[in-house]
Amino acid sequence: MNIELTNRMNSADFVAAYGGVFEHSPWVAEEAFAARPFASVAHLHQAMVAAVKASTRERKLALLRAHPELAGKEAQAGSMTRSSVAEQASAGLDRLTSVEMRRLAELNAGYRTAHGFPFIIAVRHYTKEGIFHEFAQRLSNDSNRELETALAQVYAIARIRLAKIFEEEATRGDEASKAFIDSLPA
Repeated sequence: MNIELTNRMNSADFVAAYGGVFEHSPWVAEEAFAARPFASVAHLHQAMVAAVKASTRERKLALLRAHPELAGKEAQAGSMTRSSVAEQASAGLDRLTSVEMRRLAELNAGYRTAHGFPFIIAVRHYTKEGIFHEFAQRLSNDSNRELETALAQVYAIARIRLAKIFEEEATRGDEASKAFIDSLPA
């Protein structure tokens, strides 16, 4: 994928290409389409984030609720998106011990009860231990703060997903795409 091709897409093709960047929320791509032409992948990401930020609180909550729990029922049922499966596997969440699974189930239930949406973290930025630490820390946050924290994590996940989509372009020498991908934490 490259940004020039992206800018030439019609709305349906754009949503087909980018509708999964924000988990089960193609409306983000639909809204971001109006911001074309995009100067870079970073500009595309900014337009998508702006679409979420401009949405209602209810729509933001729906976006968060579209995310699977970490190693939760969606993972066990095999119903997560390919992106979520790969992301959770990258942090070892597909290889938890029975003790870790029980602890994560407790944390998932407590978090959802406290905040009304699943715990969201850009797992590619954390180790398994780091995820458990963040989970325990964020569980006690107030729900307004946690809404903002979860959205920031969603934006980070979207950056990672866009980087993956544009990875081939960056290897061909597009400097803006290289800069975007290089800006991501290892």
